[in-house]
Amino acid sequence: MRPTRNASRLTTAGIAVAAGAMLAAALAPVSAAAAAVSDRDAAVQAADSAVGAHAGALAVTAAQGTSVRDVIVDPDGSRHVRYDRTYRGLPVLGGDFVVHLSPAGAYRGADRAVANDLAVPSVTPVLSAPRAASLASAELRAAHKNVTGLTAKPQLVVDALHGAPRLAWRTQTAARDSLGNPVARVVLTDARTGARIDAWDSIETATGDGKSLYSGTVPLETTLSGASYQLKDPTRGNTYTGDAQNKTDLCIFGICFVRAPAVLFTDADNHWGSGANTDRATAAVDAQYGTNTTWDYYKNVHGRNGIAGDGKGSYNRVHYGSNYNNAFWDDSCFCMTYGDGDGTTFGPLVALDVAGHEMSHGVTSKTAALTYSGESGGLNEATSDIMGTMVEWYAANAGDQGDYLIGEKIVKPGFGKPALRFMDKPSTDTKSADCWYSGVGNLDVHYSSGVANHFAYLLSEGSGAKVINGVSYNSPTCNGSSVSGIGREKVGKIWYRALTVYMTSSTNYAAARTATLNAAKDLYGSGSAEQNAVAAAWSAVAVG
Repeated sequence: MRPTRNASRLTTAGIAVAAGAMLAAALAPVSAAAAAVSDRDAAVQAADSAVGAHAGALAVTAAQGTSVRDVIVDPDGSRHVRYDRTYRGLPVLGGDFVVHLSPAGAYRGADRAVANDLAVPSVTPVLSAPRAASLASAELRAAHKNVTGLTAKPQLVVDALHGAPRLAWRTQTAARDSLGNPVARVVLTDARTGARIDAWDSIETATGDGKSLYSGTVPLETTLSGASYQLKDPTRGNTYTGDAQNKTDLCIFGICFVRAPAVLFTDADNHWGSGANTDRATAAVDAQYGTNTTWDYYKNVHGRNGIAGDGKGSYNRVHYGSNYNNAFWDDSCFCMTYGDGDGTTFGPLVALDVAGHEMSHGVTSKTAALTYSGESGGLNEATSDIMGTMVEWYAANAGDQGDYLIGEKIVKPGFGKPALRFMDKPSTDTKSADCWYSGVGNLDVHYSSGVANHFAYLLSEGSGAKVINGVSYNSPTCNGSSVSGIGREKVGKIWYRALTVYMTSSTNYAAARTATLNAAKDLYGSGSAEQNAVAAAWSAVAVG
């Protein structure tokens, strides 16, 4: 931490001023929040100057606009300022970049999503907006059958993520499936030719005490209001949990005309839930506990104050929809939503690693914003698997011990496997990739994530057979090597720094290798055992 700066304040009592009070006031430190704001402002000012001075190298032109998305200030004062760009007023996909500065504000370099110029010949489309909406609607219907209430909202953008920059329509589509649950898809269409560029789903799939469904009896910070307690935590940005009452959202063009409610849970004695699913408060206990633990992990391990880094809490909705087999983070409400499952394939999706996974999507959206398709989409999903796993280990909960299985608590016999995903050998689920290959980006992002999940396990625990917390693992390598682990705590720190400082929206597996090597160098030194282990683990999954 940087030393706290001092500031003078004048304290008066009537018309007399006590000398002692003046001295005390003169030495009174400013609040930590004020210091943080000042540090952020200084970092942005220095980065803006650096962008101006190095505009040519960064391919920043007079036709572009920049806006700050995030700021990281290291303990030694080094600064990392993340920008988004526009071209002639249009958002640029792949225009994001991170400027790195020394503690004194000197320019050290930058990481860019794309290196080429962002200019396009014209910002006037040939393809009309209604035609783009029609094409995107067909895409959503192809991806999700029997939808109702379909809407599509096209927006002109410059797409620099898929080769040479071109004018494109980014169309946000939304509808409801046959059960009334929300589905949404972003479709990218060439605004000159009408060719499909890419598409991806945009809903990312999932002091009292409480008796939870999965984690035993857990502590809860609550708010006393009148004669009852609210399941709202004032110590963590007023995070809270509400009952969706088995209703769903109705959203059009990203604007929700009808939101499933989040009726705040209250209790008379501050002892919540019964541990049984028949008590609606039980799932709420799991959700609130997951939110609290994820908040604590990011704050205590990485120094991040809330999902967005601004100290503001999110909220949870439980009992969403009817037999809804999913959980999702939604940026538009800054909230987590949990279904109850159908009881055959899944139980309520409020397990600790699910909460950590879904809320980590929120962290990714506020930092690297990894595009949810191709290899970057796999890295987006892997980030949530990796950080959700770190949250579970951090909790050290006897009822839900740390492991490298994803969603093991929520699966039912009808699912047919003991977990959703397996980090030691991702192909155990029969669909995920253990090793990188040239076509891995064509897989569903939940399966292309396997390469990074495998990397994270190997880097944490090493290769070969072992038993950890009563769970048997046997992790192979793709190159026949033997890999030694450096421990999950270091892996979490390396991945978080890579995500928040070096990765961009277009990061693929090769770039993720570079980002994590840079992060390991920052944290543990160039040529350190940790940096060498990162290189070995990536090679062990055929990256690099």
